[in-house]
Amino acid sequence: METISIRGARQHNLKNISVDIPRNRLVVITGVSGSGKSSLAFDVLYAEGRRRYVESLSAYARQFLDQRAKPEVDAISGLSPAVAIEPRVPTSSPRSTVGTVTELADYLRLLYARVGTPYCLRCDRPLTRHSVPQIVDRVLALPEGSRLQIMAPIRVAGRAQFDLAVQELRRAGFVRVRVADRTYELTDPVPVATEFDLVVDRLIVKSGIGRRLTDSVETTLRYGRDVVKIGHTGPDKAYHEHLFTQTLRCPACGFGYPDLTPAFFSPNSPEGACPECDGLGRLTAGRDKTPQKPCGPCAGTGLRAESRGVRIQDRDIAQLGGLSISQALDFFRRVSFSGQAAAIAAPVCQAIRSRLQTLSDIGLDYLRLDRPLPTLSGGEAQRVRLSTQLGAGLSGILYVLDEPSIGLHPRDTARLLAALRQLRDHNNSVVVVEHDPETIRAADYIIDLGPGAGEGGGQVLATGTPHEVQAQAGSMTGRYLRGELSIPVPTRRRTTDHYLTLGGVQVHNLQNVTASFPLGVFGCVTGVSGSGKSSLVLHALAPAVSQALAASADAPPTLDGWQLIDKLVQIDQSPISRTPHSNPASYVGLFTPLRQLFARLPEARVRGYGPERFSFNVKGGRCEACLGSGVVGVDMHFLPDVYVECEVCRGLRYNRETLEVRFRGLSIAEVLNLSVAQALEVLTDLPKIRPRLETLRDLGLDYLRLGQPAPSLSGGEAQRLKLARELSRRPAGHTLYLMDEPTTGLHLADIQRLLQVLNLLVEAGHSVLVIEHNLDVIKTADFVLDLGPEGGQQGGQVVAAGTPEDLARVEHSHTGRFLRPLLASA
Repeated sequence: METISIRGARQHNLKNISVDIPRNRLVVITGVSGSGKSSLAFDVLYAEGRRRYVESLSAYARQFLDQRAKPEVDAISGLSPAVAIEPRVPTSSPRSTVGTVTELADYLRLLYARVGTPYCLRCDRPLTRHSVPQIVDRVLALPEGSRLQIMAPIRVAGRAQFDLAVQELRRAGFVRVRVADRTYELTDPVPVATEFDLVVDRLIVKSGIGRRLTDSVETTLRYGRDVVKIGHTGPDKAYHEHLFTQTLRCPACGFGYPDLTPAFFSPNSPEGACPECDGLGRLTAGRDKTPQKPCGPCAGTGLRAESRGVRIQDRDIAQLGGLSISQALDFFRRVSFSGQAAAIAAPVCQAIRSRLQTLSDIGLDYLRLDRPLPTLSGGEAQRVRLSTQLGAGLSGILYVLDEPSIGLHPRDTARLLAALRQLRDHNNSVVVVEHDPETIRAADYIIDLGPGAGEGGGQVLATGTPHEVQAQAGSMTGRYLRGELSIPVPTRRRTTDHYLTLGGVQVHNLQNVTASFPLGVFGCVTGVSGSGKSSLVLHALAPAVSQALAASADAPPTLDGWQLIDKLVQIDQSPISRTPHSNPASYVGLFTPLRQLFARLPEARVRGYGPERFSFNVKGGRCEACLGSGVVGVDMHFLPDVYVECEVCRGLRYNRETLEVRFRGLSIAEVLNLSVAQALEVLTDLPKIRPRLETLRDLGLDYLRLGQPAPSLSGGEAQRLKLARELSRRPAGHTLYLMDEPTTGLHLADIQRLLQVLNLLVEAGHSVLVIEHNLDVIKTADFVLDLGPEGGQQGGQVVAAGTPEDLARVEHSHTGRFLRPLLASA
């Protein structure tokens, strides 16, 4: 079958749509925010593909899997097993790293276990196992005529043990021992020593001694506890000694290793974990066991000393894990082995190089292998997981991705597109939810949804190739693609004489950076992925300003100009709440005036209802059968849990008495079910409520329902809700707004609305500084600070600073290079 055919999709706001998606193609689903893109891609396509796969498993297997209900769709045909790759960090565990997620850590452990060289932690000498034939061959290779002494090193604790050992050796028929480089007959008095060598045999190297030498070595290994010492005098009359061992024990001091296994090199295994910090790399404190300072004994690696004593080309596994992707790739291109180790290492090194190359190809060459996954951005985490799928080499799979271009500089978009095409060319169907114009133009097929958001969306506006969609009048995306609509370049740039300056920044990869940010303007911090943008703005500037505003006496000496700022507002994409009882209305401060409004109604006053009666989170007004959730979960064992509408409240979350109080014919539950746009029509004459709703509308969130559960919101929606809450507070004085990629999840039409809001803030006398890759935002900024020139250790420097026009004139600025054609066309 050549297409995935969807008929009658009604999930969320989808309007009973039918669409055919070509198989084994790169398909982009686009449209304004809230138009139903994720509903179609994830809640219909992916959910049904996963559900069908799970249903094919046994009942026993299904009980261990998170199962989902069938999406609201009449029919889907041509569906393949589905894999979702979303821009979210799937774990908060610091034990999960770039290396563990990509399986690179597993391959490194295998490599060290099989061909690593252990070193004595006391003597720093390499330890090598030698079999009896190997020892014999080494001895027979000595110059003919060399005089040999085959000796077994023996250690005792004191005089009593020494005397007992000498007696046993006499009874066994041995005649000589060597103490402090002198040879004594066992029939004579022997000076007491805690260490001495038993002379098992004396030979001269010549042909025909092989059998006797083998027997002597075997005997020596038995008495020397797997260690044999060969003393020999060659033609030059000089005496030499060589130590051989059958185990990984230092023949000189006795320090030993167990058998090397991959688990021995894992901080997550008892065999390899540092006993002091239990493999975390940081010491914990308090009841919640929160990691505090780095662990001293393991130097923050989480590995015991013995695990770090095994090396490959003078690097232990922790040092190799501390390399960036590009540095590790360079190491494995140069590393070489000899003999049997070369044959063992070849397939492992090839697998490592392949995975490293894939990570580099999708623009992640600046990440370190030991970088904890929770410290990655959503876009970085998504591309890390994309690299594992590329390395798997599967075919016949449906891959569904949500904005893979998040956090990606335009320079690296081409590398991402090459990776997506590689997935497609392995006979996979790749469906991408995306707003990036370059990705949309590179698609084989486009599905444009709209025309609006929420109830105003959920319809198919256009389908076809980029050229075909561009020609369709009803497509909002097509209008931007053909240039009919665009975000204009400002006719003037704002200027100022006031600057916020931060000097000597060395956080993460920043190389003693000094940066000045003009106040009272719209500023952008740009640069390729990993160049140090978040380090500068979120990890250096924000804490320094917060510290200065909290206590001016403790203001960092490296911060200047902060006295002009009255307040700092930092807005990121973290969830507003993880509980479904939180919603947009409660977060932006709408729920309280709504409850007060209902409490003032005549019916409520007659019944004596206060504002708390209209909360579904407290006892009294909520439905007690479902505790205000609206649904009741039913455990179905090996089938997915079923969440059914509460029979008592019919999903309305309140009890019957509370719902009898109505405002303009609507109960509190019906008001919470309104979208922002609908609520503006009903509540437009209420001065405490209308401004907050208008702010949500201006930020492109008019499709959100007031009572929508917080966990269902995307990172971009959460960030704009935070901005809406701050805007609704009408801040006094000069506020500095710091934002991290506010365009995430926004269509070009929504970006235009967002820019209008941000510029209104600046016009009101505030400062806005955003971390951004979107060129349409960068070209409208008054000031741009570009970091780089590359990512990781090759970044962390100021490449250019000034207006977008200034940046475009800097030859070695990647951002400037992409700005030039945009500014020239304007």
